[in-house]
Amino acid sequence: KIRTNSRVYQRYYLLDPGLQALCWEPSKKESDKARISLDSIREVRTGRNTEAFRTSGVYEQISEDCAFSIIYGAMYESLDLVANSAEVANIWVTGLSQNSLRLVWLEQLFSSTAYLERQEDVEDGICIQSAFRLIQSVNPGVSSAKVEHRFKELQRVRERMCGLSLDNGAEVFHDFCTRPEIYFLLVQFSSNKEFLDTKDLMRFLEAEQGMTQETSLKLIQSHEPSEEGRQHGYLSLDGFTSYLTSAECHLFDSEHDTVCQDMMQPLSHYYISSSHNTYLIEDQFRGPSDISGYIRALRMGCRCVEVDVWDGPDEEPVVCTGNTLSPTLSFRCVLEAIGRFAFVTSDYPLIICIENHCSYRQQKVMCQHLVGILGDRLYTNPPDEEDSYLPSPHALRHRILLKGKKLGPGSDGKDGEVSEEDEGAEMCQRMKAANSGPAAPGGNDKDIVQKSVSPTALTQPNPLHLPPKHFQLLKELSDLVTLCRSVSFIDFPTSSESQKSWELCSFQECLALRLASENPGDFVNHNKHFLSRVYPSPMRIDSSNMNPQDLWKCGCQIVSMNFQTAGLMMDLNTAWFRQNGNCGYVLRPAIMRQEVSYFSADTRDTVISGQNLPKPRGSGAKGDVVDPYVYVEIHGIPVDCAERRTRTVTQNGDNPIFDESFEFQINLPELAMVRFVVLDDDFIGDEFIGQYTIPLECLQSGYRHVPLQFLTGEELPHAKLFVHVALTNRRGGGKPQKRGLNERS
Repeated sequence: KIRTNSRVYQRYYLLDPGLQALCWEPSKKESDKARISLDSIREVRTGRNTEAFRTSGVYEQISEDCAFSIIYGAMYESLDLVANSAEVANIWVTGLSQNSLRLVWLEQLFSSTAYLERQEDVEDGICIQSAFRLIQSVNPGVSSAKVEHRFKELQRVRERMCGLSLDNGAEVFHDFCTRPEIYFLLVQFSSNKEFLDTKDLMRFLEAEQGMTQETSLKLIQSHEPSEEGRQHGYLSLDGFTSYLTSAECHLFDSEHDTVCQDMMQPLSHYYISSSHNTYLIEDQFRGPSDISGYIRALRMGCRCVEVDVWDGPDEEPVVCTGNTLSPTLSFRCVLEAIGRFAFVTSDYPLIICIENHCSYRQQKVMCQHLVGILGDRLYTNPPDEEDSYLPSPHALRHRILLKGKKLGPGSDGKDGEVSEEDEGAEMCQRMKAANSGPAAPGGNDKDIVQKSVSPTALTQPNPLHLPPKHFQLLKELSDLVTLCRSVSFIDFPTSSESQKSWELCSFQECLALRLASENPGDFVNHNKHFLSRVYPSPMRIDSSNMNPQDLWKCGCQIVSMNFQTAGLMMDLNTAWFRQNGNCGYVLRPAIMRQEVSYFSADTRDTVISGQNLPKPRGSGAKGDVVDPYVYVEIHGIPVDCAERRTRTVTQNGDNPIFDESFEFQINLPELAMVRFVVLDDDFIGDEFIGQYTIPLECLQSGYRHVPLQFLTGEELPHAKLFVHVALTNRRGGGKPQKRGLNERS
């Protein structure tokens, strides 16, 4: 407590049990006098803005953010206080402010509800369920148990527990629907008013949200709940909260919800969403196969699927990984599923990677099924020998391309011999070696799979070299492969001299990473003209995923991912392809196409708060209590990768306040992604609560809400982070600067 005589008094302030008055202790006054009735409060003023503060000898030592004054009584006396932190000051200012717009609106709401309840014999109040529905309409994430508990606390002195007074209803509404951080933001732009007028709101929208159109009045009409506010052009705290939590303030720029990039560039100028062994839905050796693998991948926007075809019973080819324990699927059924879902999510071309292991007779059946089921959508036009680049995704809309082996120009219309592609052969060899060793007592199939996967094996530079096999390729099947002919990679000079634009090399992960490390410039230049496909190391028997950014940074267009395996790598892949309407194609940076360009940016990220953070899935040790903290991660080229951590907020998942800022310098924004990860701090082991990953190019400026997701990609109900994002010093290439960007979460 501050007085004009430079005296500072330490006091403990609290609300009385009935929530009717502000009390303090210690005090020389009698207890009934050491109190201020809440009804007598005229104004709660933030900052050092009273005579007592200005004439105090400690004025310069007091933080503006921690100071506030309570103006009360008929004589407009002031109680001048300094909290021990800005956060505590915000909470008191928010709680003590008498928001007349809100109170009038609440009175109307609760009164109309009370009238209806009286018709059902609930006298002098409203029932808890009705009040809960009103509160949940503003704060959907609040639990009925917490609301009911608060109601009963407030009216424990009442004999009847079925009803509650209108005052109690408003008090509970304040408790569960007032967010201090949003109130403090409102006060900053409203000059200490209880609402934003059209000028205040326009100033906020221009300064923080990057909006320049005259949208204030329209926004107020859309979000202000009170009739009085809409009539006068005022946006109250509840209206401001409604706006900030609406789809308009989503972190992800809705401009990217539809195709927004140039789709007229050659096919090799795009990253292409790709699935590995699409038919598998668990591990690579013993896991089940299912048509749903194709359906799920295609619905997620995947534009490159894999089909390994082998001889099957009754002269019908089957799809499986050869020499494994995974069950087979009918080739016909796989094609029917692909044909049905190929263009449900995206209109742009679908590539089917055919790994052909069939006999001559069953190749004829394969050809019949491909032509009969896929029909005119199958692209069979031969490439023009004079073309230096592939056609564009726009030119190939609703077309299906086959990637596979093709007979050479000297075949003279006859069948011929080609080398066989068998990407699973090395995995099978290693599995046999693993299985030939002594089995562990009590071991199971999963143990064998895990035993075969070692961290060193995933990155070893010299994988097993298996002699290439050859087989007779049917001429009719060869003719169906046009723009994506599979060829072996020898070296970059050979490719530069002899490879055609419609020829595609597939790289095993270990080889691709070695080339990216030893010859990054050559790899980037190679990918400016030719498609490159990278598939996982054969040691990823557990269907784990490589980091796609390790290959995207060298321009590799097709990085095959195990869509069935959730985690960081699939988060990056899924988020990356959202930036162009989830169509499965993302235009690569100009530096990876033809122009030599340089671009960089600085980003400042501030983590403000979280809302409705649940306990981790499967966690029961601490009941419903969580101690959340947030990691902000930057993923991109190696020099850009970084992560920062907020402090832990103990025992608060409802509305934890973090309010921490981080700065990152990003050299290649077009390849950068931001990932928010929320964890529960626990001495046994921190547990995952939720995450959200987004390309830097898709971030919206200003104050935004981030919807958290499970590892599997589903949205966590009502769980969000409140963020503010800013990009500064943006230089060079990339897409045109839309708005300033400042991230705060």
